[in-house]
Amino acid sequence: MITVHKIKPIGFASNSYIVTADKKSCVVIDCAQPRVYKECQKLGLAPAAVLLTHGHYDHIGGCGEFFKAGVPIYIGRGEYELIFGEGMRVGFNDVEIPYFEVAGYLEDGQKINFAGIDFDVISTPGHTASEVSFITGDIIFSGDVLFCESVGRTDLASGDEDALISSVKRLYALEGDYKVYTGHGEDTTLENERRHNPYVRAVK
Repeated sequence: MITVHKIKPIGFASNSYIVTADKKSCVVIDCAQPRVYKECQKLGLAPAAVLLTHGHYDHIGGCGEFFKAGVPIYIGRGEYELIFGEGMRVGFNDVEIPYFEVAGYLEDGQKINFAGIDFDVISTPGHTASEVSFITGDIIFSGDVLFCESVGRTDLASGDEDALISSVKRLYALEGDYKVYTGHGEDTTLENERRHNPYVRAVK
């Protein structure tokens, strides 16, 4: 059974998620701050991988800690090149981005397994050009594409409103309902967003 520990940000950062199936190892989704590594230690969980939905600083601020500890980090192809560019700092007060390298790039439709957990990678561009979401069982980690009755902004580097709308509709088209863990704010469900999201209407 999968357990999701939600780490809410302190100050400027996104939600981070520590996901475990065996209560020994874990996968971290969007390590927003260095303290996320300590949260893994507090839980007694050994990180097997970090999966990043996209490269905005508020989602990757803890990558340096995981990289130094030898934990592999994965991100959508194209995002890493944007992380250290000047354009990505717009709106982030020119904060220092922690150095890290990636172990591999994620592609649409890819199936990956870390810490005994199967994830499907789905391309969901719009907030950034190469953002991805992760699906495991009846759970979606949606990054900054889909929020609780809202959607991500598209006015930062590589954002595209039409692409974001298409990505949200692609998630809506998934069969059945899912718990949605978002990059910011409260959790939601896919069915709630299909019915009540005022920004992107579900196509019935």
